[in-house]
Amino acid sequence: MSEPIGPILVINGPNLDMLGTRQPEIYGSDTLEDVEALCRRTAEEQGVAVDFRQSDSEAEIMGWIKKARGTACGILINPAGFTSTSIAILDALLIFDGPIIEVHISPLFRRDEFRHLSYVSKAATAKIEGFGIAGYAFAITRLAELARRPA
Repeated sequence: MSEPIGPILVINGPNLDMLGTRQPEIYGSDTLEDVEALCRRTAEEQGVAVDFRQSDSEAEIMGWIKKARGTACGILINPAGFTSTSIAILDALLIFDGPIIEVHISPLFRRDEFRHLSYVSKAATAKIEGFGIAGYAFAITRLAELARRPA
């Protein structure tokens, strides 16, 4: 049996608490509770815990990222509306010393031009977009794999 690894911090940005009712033609009918259940199920299969959070507050998200340094084995972040606006979240992510995977439910490259820019991508190890909530499961699996690699 392998050594236990620290939790994966899963951060969901603004308005993701409205999944399932907000623009289902873009985001689908899955709710944030469905996303959390998928993350927890996938994490359990991978032998890792998740710390699942959502906030509409940039400052709160930055605080979670900074506190994750040295405790979380990785970060999965769907920055949502902060994707193309938050240099502050980028700066907080640059402080984190582990892998970071950016996840988006919809394909940003097919959305409004202003959504194409992602500050978060500049700190991310990888980016997954356009796979619906399944992208979260892939990100959890990959983060668990990266966390198990010898340093």
